[in-house]
Amino acid sequence: MAKKKEYPVFKKVKEVQKYMENRVGAGTSYDVDFRDLIILKTEVQLYYLNGLVDDAIVSQILKVLIEINDNEYNKQDVGGIIQNRLVNESLDIAKNMDEAVDQLLSGLIVIFVDGEKRAFVLDVRSYPGRQPEEPDTERVVRGARDGYTENVVFNTALTRMRIRDERLRNEMVKVGERSKSDVCISYLQDVADNELVELTKKKIQEIDIDGIPMADKTIEEFIVENKWNPFPLVRYTERPDVAAQHILEGHVVVIIDNTPSVLILPTTFFDSLEHAEEYRQTPAVGTTMRWIRIIAILASLYLLPLWLLFVLDPSLLPEKLSFIGPNEEGNIPIFVQILIGIIGVEFLRLAAVHTPTPLATSMGLIAAVLIGEIAIDVGMLSPEVILYVSISTIGNYVTPSYELSVANKLVTTALVLLTAIFKLEGFVIGVLIHILFLTHLKAFKTPYLWPFIPFDTLALMRFLLRIPIPYVNTRPSIIHPKDTYSQPLPEKNRRRR
Repeated sequence: MAKKKEYPVFKKVKEVQKYMENRVGAGTSYDVDFRDLIILKTEVQLYYLNGLVDDAIVSQILKVLIEINDNEYNKQDVGGIIQNRLVNESLDIAKNMDEAVDQLLSGLIVIFVDGEKRAFVLDVRSYPGRQPEEPDTERVVRGARDGYTENVVFNTALTRMRIRDERLRNEMVKVGERSKSDVCISYLQDVADNELVELTKKKIQEIDIDGIPMADKTIEEFIVENKWNPFPLVRYTERPDVAAQHILEGHVVVIIDNTPSVLILPTTFFDSLEHAEEYRQTPAVGTTMRWIRIIAILASLYLLPLWLLFVLDPSLLPEKLSFIGPNEEGNIPIFVQILIGIIGVEFLRLAAVHTPTPLATSMGLIAAVLIGEIAIDVGMLSPEVILYVSISTIGNYVTPSYELSVANKLVTTALVLLTAIFKLEGFVIGVLIHILFLTHLKAFKTPYLWPFIPFDTLALMRFLLRIPIPYVNTRPSIIHPKDTYSQPLPEKNRRRR
């Protein structure tokens, strides 16, 4: 985009008014309000967006400014007097009109004084939005019930509540030529890898687009390299405790205004399999839950094509498992039935998204009782197909990352097609291609299958077993943290270093 000409703050407020009328529609757009005051015989103009600023605060500021006429007699330095009277927590100075307009459109109050080549900027934003509440997709039995909201200021505060460290950095960047959306890059200065931080900043600053109304997803698609890759290369979370834990490990967290989801960089395939609930239970229970989750995810990936393989070639089955397979063939080939089942589940999922909550239960009953029973009665689907499609679907729902569950569903469908066409060879080649594809993926220069490939024994054990927290004293090596140790070392180990 062509770079706009920058204007310094006009010395005459009449010129400021003309500029604001042309640039932001002051006097035309109903939400762009301004007041024209006379303070000590000097014209003063105050601009703000009425939807993002509390009217009571504006009234209080106007009262303070007007009272200057009654309490001050020095008319030589009106700008200095006004600056001293504005006792708000945040008061900045804007030296050019572009900066002043950007601050105005972000919800701040901008004050121009006739004769001054600067503008006073007050941060008294009051964004409309909801209160922090537990996210629907990451619920836990015990634990914090707050979650990120659509307000970037609230979200950074929720993170700061959990990391009260002077080395926590929250750097704000504006993205979008028209939307000017706030994007906050959060990291620990003495832990996060400098190269990772700089790479994240560079990718975000290079985004050239009108706006990011889709917020987090737009940012993701700009910063990831494999645009058509179905697997998530960033991790989403709406839980401040999860984001804080990753920051402490050395990750970079990207908080975007107007969305409750934050991005965790970098991420791996195994990161997307972990859930906060495992760390809210005892290590033994957490380990059991994780293994059950792993089994469910493997079932969602490979159960359907493996069952189809045994149906197509029963000779592969051991004698004791010869009962596997449909008792009745039905009127439609088995692999077509499986595809119909997969597509039918997607119909129900999409319908559930668009169905009002009070009607969702009724829709589920209709789908399960009427559609399922009738499909079996007319010979369209066999009971076994419904059984295995249901198990695979439940495994997808068990996957903590929604993005990963959708990608796994695509892989399952592709494996079903390959198995139906090439049987054993198709299944083996499909699984091999899947593993090789994941092996070659990298998220922000981080191997996607770490710690399995490249192999890291300690890190893999920490994934397979929910190790008690006192025994976990190192950060993940793959993200190259500056400080490897997350807990103070015993004195004897410190001497060895």
